[in-house]
Amino acid sequence: MQGLFFESDSGVRYVLRFFVLLIGFWTAWRSGKAAAEGWNGYLTVVVYTLLLGIAMRFLHYALFQGPFISPFYYILDVVILLVFSSAGFRIRRTRQMVQNYYWLYEPTSAFSFKKKD
Repeated sequence: MQGLFFESDSGVRYVLRFFVLLIGFWTAWRSGKAAAEGWNGYLTVVVYTLLLGIAMRFLHYALFQGPFISPFYYILDVVILLVFSSAGFRIRRTRQMVQNYYWLYEPTSAFSFKKKD
């Protein structure tokens, strides 16, 4: 089945890896944003990211014959995914606080807000 659709595996494998990473990063971003939209705490983001790290390890195992049970790669995946999920969480939480409590808070950056003077 390997040579049935593609002559060479090298170029297709890189494109597939890119799409898997893109889906993982987008899912992490959306899970952080979803936790913020539900007014959940940051611990929820961490739990979602730990579960997403398991799913990403499975995809790497199933699609690319990578190691499934590897603490090093799992931690590496979780750290990278946590960056994206934290960014999604902080951007959405800042937007929520500034829009819903506009008389109390003002944005200082995309990731933070402060009390109005």
